Formats: sequence, C-alpha cells, structure tokens
Amino acid sequence: MQTEKVKLKTHYAFECYDRWGNLRWQDGFDNLVVIAGLNDALDKHFKASSYTSAWYVGLASGTPTFALIDNMVSHPGWAEVVDYSEANRQTLTLGSIVSGSVDNSASKAVFSISGTITVGGAFLTTYQTKNVTSGTLYGGGAFSGGNRQVFAGDTLNVTLTLTASN
Repeated sequence: MQTEKVKLKTHYAFECYDRWGNLRWQDGFDNLVVIAGLNDALDKHFKASSYTSAWYVGLASGTPTFALIDNMVSHPGWAEVVDYSEANRQTLTLGSIVSGSVDNSASKAVFSISGTITVGGAFLTTYQTKNVTSGTLYGGGAFSGGNRQVFAGDTLNVTLTLTASN
C-alpha cells in the first residue's frame, strides 16, 4: 500500500521600499503551519464546518520563534509588530489556484511603517484586529536573513504563496 503525504507550505516574500520608492531590501521565508492551522484546514475541508473566508497577514517582532503548538492566545516565541499606519492586519486576497498553488501577487499585503522598528517575520491569522489574540493562527515564520530594520515612511509589500503538494 502506498501512502501519500500532503504538505502545506506558505512562502512569504517581502520587499521594503523607503519613503522615496527605492528598494531597501528583500527577504523571504517558508512558513511553519502550526497544529491550529492544520486542524482548521481539516475541519473546514473535510467536516464542512463554518468556513472562514477572510485571512489576515500580521508582522512579527525581531527574532521570532514559531512552534507547532503556537496559537493566537499563546505564542511565547514571538510578539506582534503594530507600528504601521493601517488600522488592521492586512487582508490576504488570493488569486486563482493553479497546480496546487495560489498567491496574492495581484493584491499584495501592504504595510505603511509608522516608526523605527525591527521586523523578524510574519504570520497568517483569521482575525483582522492588530494585537488581538482572537482567531485561528495558521502559521508564521522568520526572515531567512535575520531581523530587518524598517523606518517611518517605509513600505513593506508582502506576497504569500500557499502550496499544497505531496
């Protein structure tokens, strides 16, 4: 008997532009899908529970450590960054699914930075309000190149690519 393993992965690609539109840096990482995210995927797809159609991108502070047991209420290895002008976490607006992959490249999550801060990564959740521990955490991760400094007036553009493969 052959068994198939399904892998869920989210790749985050960041571009940071200064106030004049010049590219300051680029970085990216692959997301750890936490147990709460895996359970949510199974619950919505196979049990046909109430579906959450909205997902939101949040920023994580310096040197985040994501763990399988993290959820929005308890995530001791990281904290949320909220020093951006937008009132809420940024909505994830996905395009068409092609060959087991979908992304938001046509509608990137955009953060207008309002202070000098350190960003270490990002996360995906079902709750829109910044710095609130409600909702389901799908997963998150840390920059491959380490922490990144951003300044008031910078803009972070975030592209997420979600992939299901075996």
